[in-house]
Amino acid sequence: MRRADRLFEIIQFMRRNASGTTRARDLSEALEVSERTIYRDIRDLMASGVPIEGEAGVGYVLRAGFDLPPLMFKEQEIEALVLGARIVESWGDRELAKAATDVIAKVEAVIPDRLRDYMANTALLAPSQHFMEPVTFDLAEMRHAVRHRLKVHFRYTDVVGKASERTVRPLSLAYFGPIWLLAAWCELRTDFRTFRLDRIEDLSVSADRFGNEPGKTLHDFLRRKQPWTRSSLATIGDESE
Repeated sequence: MRRADRLFEIIQFMRRNASGTTRARDLSEALEVSERTIYRDIRDLMASGVPIEGEAGVGYVLRAGFDLPPLMFKEQEIEALVLGARIVESWGDRELAKAATDVIAKVEAVIPDRLRDYMANTALLAPSQHFMEPVTFDLAEMRHAVRHRLKVHFRYTDVVGKASERTVRPLSLAYFGPIWLLAAWCELRTDFRTFRLDRIEDLSVSADRFGNEPGKTLHDFLRRKQPWTRSSLATIGDESE
């Protein structure tokens, strides 16, 4: 967690604390950092003008009436934010869905009342009743691998039923309802390949990191393949080997 995010969470935690007094130990456990870090963060918040009262070993209180500066959103921006978050809540994996819910809660906490009411009542919905080709692994694992540039290994079955073992550099994920697609550099084929996640089995994420090697990056893939179009969806993930 970035320090700026942690400072925001400290203020939000103290605002939500019904008992009034917040202990450094509670913040430490909630934010998964040391109490020493919490003491330093609170000291810096107090020095910057946040009205926190208290002391180490006793607890801290955020004086009533304090609020963060409101975020200035237009109605259309609120609609874009809410609809996007609701789509992620409905179509993403459990971890990503929770993150989307948290984003909405954070924004609601700091925007003016007028926009908060508009945000809560906007009529843009993403129903949970939908069809998606089933994926046998936790999508959060693949997102983790893409984010941290970790190689993955899996068994893949193509459109004609031929199975193969692959070790790839995962570069990007794209969703074409009802199919999730992975763009990757395939070590077996020594070339770019796209894979349908619903045809991947026995996924394992390695500790083997990869860098931005020229010719094997997402930029190179997009420049060569240009695959994310509806017209090419029929063949994505089933390219001839």
